[in-house]
Amino acid sequence: MNIEEFRDYCLSLKDVEERMPFTNISDVNSRHVLCFYVRGKWFCFVNIDNFEFCNIKCVPEEVITLQEQYNGIKPGWHMNKKHWISVYFNRDVSDTKIRELVRSSYEMVSASLPKKERKL
Repeated sequence: MNIEEFRDYCLSLKDVEERMPFTNISDVNSRHVLCFYVRGKWFCFVNIDNFEFCNIKCVPEEVITLQEQYNGIKPGWHMNKKHWISVYFNRDVSDTKIRELVRSSYEMVSASLPKKERKL
C-alpha cells in the first residue's frame, strides 16, 4: 500500500475529512502528519513524508492481542497506548487487515459521536 491508496481509502469512508493540524510546530516528525476525521474527531493519522506507519484507534481489549499476532503492530506513537496502535506498512500486516483496522477505528469514533451528529 502506498500513501495515495491509503489516503483514498480513508477518504472513501462517509463524512471523512483530512487535515494537517501540526504544520506550525517545531517537531519535524509531527509537522507532516495527515489526520483523518469523522465529524471533527480523528480516527487515524499518518506521516506523509516517511509513510512508515499509521496510528489507528483500537478497542482496548484487542490492542494486546493484535500486538501479539503481528510484528507490525506496536503501541500507538505519541498516543494513549490503551486506545491507539501504530500499524506499520510493508511488514506482516496485510493491506486488507490495515483497511479493516482503519474501518474499525472509523466506526468506533463514529459510534461515539452524539446521536444528532451521527444522523447528519
